[in-house]
Amino acid sequence: MVVAHQHCVSVMSEPIELFYWPTPNGRKITIALDEMDIPYVVRPVNIGVGDQFKPEFLAISPNNRMPAIIDPNGPGGEPVSVFESGAILQYLARKSGKFYGADERARIAVDEWLHWQMGGIGPMCGQAHHFRLYAPTLVADSRMTAYGAIRYTNEVGRLYGVLNKRLEGRPYVAGDYSIADMAIWPWILSHPGQGQDLNDFPNLKGWFERVQARPAVKKSSEVAEQIRAIPATGTSKEAAVARSVLFGQRAR
Repeated sequence: MVVAHQHCVSVMSEPIELFYWPTPNGRKITIALDEMDIPYVVRPVNIGVGDQFKPEFLAISPNNRMPAIIDPNGPGGEPVSVFESGAILQYLARKSGKFYGADERARIAVDEWLHWQMGGIGPMCGQAHHFRLYAPTLVADSRMTAYGAIRYTNEVGRLYGVLNKRLEGRPYVAGDYSIADMAIWPWILSHPGQGQDLNDFPNLKGWFERVQARPAVKKSSEVAEQIRAIPATGTSKEAAVARSVLFGQRAR
């Protein structure tokens, strides 16, 4: 967590610190910050070498997951840290007054689809990726990995169908563009790795392309590439240990 990158222009005096790695959950937050015109600096958290387990990161993200933020201009003008990407999106939307619906009825719809992403398509896409891409290299029992791959690929397909139906006659999931779209889009980005073809879901495909065309979403790809280009610190042995913990950690 050593390199900082400044983005955006705003009248706010101090930027938000974003503890980030270019995963779908990390990309949600760069999209939101740029959409909302909130200045930020990126603090890379390289999950491939175990940065997420460092004490200074655990102090703001006790679940050892990124992203997390520190806002030096939090409630009452005092600093505040926020972890969990859904909570961060809601905090930023409240702070900026943007992309969270014009009234309570609209906010209910945003919250419904934000939580649908957090509890549904995000975890299921993650499991599909794991069993389709990683498990075959980690587990010798091909029957188990095949079962997992089939199960989670099918569940992701079901959720794509739910989203496709929701988007029939709507440009965005809650009507107007919102933090719910920002949360969902990064998980659809890797649809080939989830065993999905967007041509099977025409409403979803149209939505995906509309969101992808937004300048803040394009910029999220630039940020991701900048961070991926940073050389990893630590030895290959340390990276191997971090990987084993990432895929097989226990409570401690």
